[in-house]
Amino acid sequence: MNLWKDFNQGIVRENPVLRLMIGLCPVLAVSNNATNALGMSVAVAFVLVCSNWVVALIRKVTPDEIRIPIFIIVISTFVTVCDYVMNAYYPALYAALGVFVPLIVVNCIILGRAEAFAYRNPVLSSILDGIGMSLGFALALVSIGVIREVLGAGSVFGVPLFSSAQAATIMILPPGAFITIGLLMAAMNKMENKVQ
Repeated sequence: MNLWKDFNQGIVRENPVLRLMIGLCPVLAVSNNATNALGMSVAVAFVLVCSNWVVALIRKVTPDEIRIPIFIIVISTFVTVCDYVMNAYYPALYAALGVFVPLIVVNCIILGRAEAFAYRNPVLSSILDGIGMSLGFALALVSIGVIREVLGAGSVFGVPLFSSAQAATIMILPPGAFITIGLLMAAMNKMENKVQ
């Protein structure tokens, strides 16, 4: 039962974007279309799951005084792998995401889960926590990306749905990200209140 809780908590109850409001910098910057949102979600998921796994593996031999620098080294290793793979195999996506891929190193979702969860829990729980938090992040980011792209450009994943002349350009600009996040948070709160 605890394993299910470890997995499930990051999807809705502790959703990093729509509940905890952490890691918003890449969310605001790259969610102007669904493709960028999905690409960033995959990158964050890879780094989060792998770093949770390694931090949980080395937690008993990691000196408490230097744990944060060690976490940053672990995280930066996986970010570097992700950065190189994306640059080599998906150069257009890599160019679109720009500096936000290397900045995953300091993303508070990643470092926060290493400190708050992986350092204090066994490997399997930490991996499931990483998968759950990644899914929560991806659901929020891709939802925001789809909504912004549909309303702001009249397309989804680059496929035109209607004329871009009918689109609200503000939705693909930074204010559109804030508006979309606010509306999604309001919808989640409304659903949660109905359940209770």
